[in-house]
Amino acid sequence: MTPATSAPKSSKAWVVSVNMGYGHERAAYALRDIAYDQVITANNYQGIPPADRELWNESRSFYEKISRMSVVPFVGRYLFEFYDRFQEIRPFYPRRDLSAPNVQVRELTYIIKRKKLAKHLIDKLRGKPLPLVTTFFLSAFAAEIFEYPGEIYCVICDADISRTWVPLDPKRSPIKYFAPNGRVVERLKLYGVPAENIYLTGFPLPKELIGGERGSVVKTNLIRRLNNLDPMGIFRGKYDRTLHQYLGRHWHPHSKIPRRNSGRPALTLTFSIGGAGSQRELGEEVLTSLRSHLVEGRLRLNLVAGTHREIRKSYLKLIRSLNLGQAMGRNLNVVYYETREDYFKGFSKLLSQTDILWTKPSELSFYAGLGLPIIMAPPIGSQEEFNALWLRTVGGGIPQNDPRHTAEWLFDWWQSGGLARMAWSGFVEAPTHGTYRIESIITGRKYNLARLPLIV
Repeated sequence: MTPATSAPKSSKAWVVSVNMGYGHERAAYALRDIAYDQVITANNYQGIPPADRELWNESRSFYEKISRMSVVPFVGRYLFEFYDRFQEIRPFYPRRDLSAPNVQVRELTYIIKRKKLAKHLIDKLRGKPLPLVTTFFLSAFAAEIFEYPGEIYCVICDADISRTWVPLDPKRSPIKYFAPNGRVVERLKLYGVPAENIYLTGFPLPKELIGGERGSVVKTNLIRRLNNLDPMGIFRGKYDRTLHQYLGRHWHPHSKIPRRNSGRPALTLTFSIGGAGSQRELGEEVLTSLRSHLVEGRLRLNLVAGTHREIRKSYLKLIRSLNLGQAMGRNLNVVYYETREDYFKGFSKLLSQTDILWTKPSELSFYAGLGLPIIMAPPIGSQEEFNALWLRTVGGGIPQNDPRHTAEWLFDWWQSGGLARMAWSGFVEAPTHGTYRIESIITGRKYNLARLPLIV
């Protein structure tokens, strides 16, 4: 379901994100090739009015505090659940009209109109009315309210969404949506968005991890990963014919994975912390459990602290207490970036050498399409619960077991070929070329891509 648009095509667009967690910026990073000049961060761009910055900062600070409190027993969890009700995703069935705006939409609309939030940004972009592609609904609302003269597109970053993503009167709204999956397409219809304003594209993944419309990079990485993830050849032996069919001449299965004395570990696990800095303690439990495997060189572990300096310090302190200093830089890495731009670039490079990704089911759930098996940390919030459901539905991920015993169950999953099976299922079932589909809609450039099925 990819309706054609009659709007004039442009080689570039205003790509607008927001610094709130990593999800919205991650989607915008993948679209940077079509960005005019550079990606604009709506709550932190040059010349932003102090009043706007203050409003944005209050919202971001509240979000990050609530996210971190979600792991605090009793009071913290209660406060987060109370907050989460306001962004609750209502049951999909029975299908019914859900177009009536919720409290959040009414409140956001009031703030935008009354306090002119983001008007300065929209006026700044108005002088060159390129298509506006935003990864956050508030920017799209502001563009509509302040009558931006160009096309308005909103990239959705979760596998299901609350009514908050859609404006007061969706049937008359000019906002068009890029949906990551079929469930979001159908959900938008229930919210009153006309079908012609919905494009099923898949989530935008970084081009450097795809390799063009033929997916040369993703296939190369997948082949290496499947060999690493299937030490006994169980999965490869069962599906060899299918692998040949999909991967063609690229498929050259190794007889066995690299030996333990081959100079590098056989398996690379990346544990990634959320943008709000939550679940640091989980990473520490994983590190503690895997200590003996790291000492023996059986595993490479990347602990991604992102841009959180305090989390990096905490990891390094634990590494010293576990006497793992000799493993540092060899098969144990604490990955930290000074800037968010460095983070997104560096994270792509890291994933190209990763066999297993352990993270909460955020927008990173869609990275299962790269053939990355995902171990899911506990979800934080209603939308992440639906991401987790989607990830299990496509077969690309599984909830974590007890992190205190990671050294046991992780290697059982590995030996059985189960992780290879997840890698393959994610690659086959989850969309990989969302970035190219979005680029095609904006610029008119043609790519030879399969039509996505409306799987909900």
